[in-house]
Amino acid sequence: MSPHLPQASLYSNRKCLLICALISLANLQYGLDTITLSNLQAMPGFLLVFGYSSPSLPSGYGIDRTFQQLIASLLTLGAFLSSLFSGIFAHYFGRRQALWLACLLTVIGAVIQIVTTSHGVVYLGRLIIGIGNGFLVTFSNIYCAEASPAHLRAVMVALFSEWAVIGSVLAGVICYAMSEDLTKRSYQVPLGTQFIVPVFLAGILFFVPESPRWLVNKGRLEEGKKALKVLRGDSLTDEELELEWMEIVKGIEEEKKLAAGGVGWLDMFRGNNLRRTLLCFSVMASQSGSGCWFLFSYSTYFLVVSGLNVDEAFRFSILKTCIGFVGVQVGIYLMRHVLGRRMTLMMGALTQGLSMLGMAVVATVVRPKTVLSRDLLVTFVCLFYFAYDAFVGAASYPVATEVVSTRLRSYTVGSAISLGYLLAWVTGFASPFFINPESLNWGAKYAYIWTGTNLLCGIVFFFFFPETKGRTLEEIDELFERRIPAWKFKSTKTNIMDEALREVREKSTVEIVKKV
Repeated sequence: MSPHLPQASLYSNRKCLLICALISLANLQYGLDTITLSNLQAMPGFLLVFGYSSPSLPSGYGIDRTFQQLIASLLTLGAFLSSLFSGIFAHYFGRRQALWLACLLTVIGAVIQIVTTSHGVVYLGRLIIGIGNGFLVTFSNIYCAEASPAHLRAVMVALFSEWAVIGSVLAGVICYAMSEDLTKRSYQVPLGTQFIVPVFLAGILFFVPESPRWLVNKGRLEEGKKALKVLRGDSLTDEELELEWMEIVKGIEEEKKLAAGGVGWLDMFRGNNLRRTLLCFSVMASQSGSGCWFLFSYSTYFLVVSGLNVDEAFRFSILKTCIGFVGVQVGIYLMRHVLGRRMTLMMGALTQGLSMLGMAVVATVVRPKTVLSRDLLVTFVCLFYFAYDAFVGAASYPVATEVVSTRLRSYTVGSAISLGYLLAWVTGFASPFFINPESLNWGAKYAYIWTGTNLLCGIVFFFFFPETKGRTLEEIDELFERRIPAWKFKSTKTNIMDEALREVREKSTVEIVKKV
């Protein structure tokens, strides 16, 4: 941690915190869409139009497996495509332009889903809104990572989890309020929440500065310095601001020298960037590896076929997201003040794995569709939601955005998020085969698979992930260029801030001489 810049409080950095919080509003869409989709699959009003009558099921209605697969997986497919090409887009345009485009696509996708009763047109709407979601998640988190001070980066990037959970709670409440309505309004009103993010965010973007690091990387130094001044407000003195600015400029200049003129997605897999890319890919893949996408997309439906009635399942969907919100607050505090990034990720893999194991064991040894099995399943699902939001959910985006280089951040983070969405698509597409009564009908035994993937994630976190808490992005660049092993990151002293300080003092001396 650099001794030269003050560890100013959140209040001192309130202007930057507010800007990052407003940009992170983009992630509200993530929670709204995921929980709305999960709940619609158990809503009679939605199933009257897009499903079929089935007296043998607890809700009285069923949903075709293919339709169930596609409405869940096409969103993630669209997000995969847009995240994959985010690096190319960012090479020519800024973070704000990408978010404006995402707002437009989100509106188009929402309108299509609301007005149609055709399965095929719903698929188109899901794909378009997925493309918008990919840009929303990718560029909002990149912006917050590049805009925030080093010691508060975990908090400001973890705002992703705050907004995602708020969106989940809002979607759960609205779906519950409409769950007994048997008209088209029952699903059109929840889908109407998709307009919240694009309407508000599109207006907010007119009043926030572009990422200063992106501006410097494009050679727009004067604009970059103005943007940094706006973000820091009065949290730094003029000398401290000059020091941070000099470190940013020097760090990006060093990166460009090492790049030898090459900028492109292939650079992610060359030299030291290969290690950084693999770490970024691993932490984003750990989201899907936790099993979260299975529960995000299908938990309400999963619990209905496991024995809960529709009303209980909808009330539980609200409860679990509220529990997740508490988990986010705990996780942000622990990551910033107690555990750091690496231990947070390891704790997440352990507790998530135990929660999944609990679900699977219940399904194996307890008689299905009894009060006992229902209550135990609900308990372990709640524990999973708390654990995921407190640990991997809170830490994954801060880690993914800070372990990669500034020059390649859009390429690497975008590709990593696209990998995460690809794995989420596989999960969304495959899960119905395991839990749908028409297929394997494993129910909660499906959680054995996710127990194993959580164990694998924990092993990767332990052996390969460095601790980056409190480091500036430029210090992290230096440590990777020096090939410092993961277990020495925390104790190794960096030089870039000392070099920046020396240049600031030399510049001040020259200015004094000129005045004399």
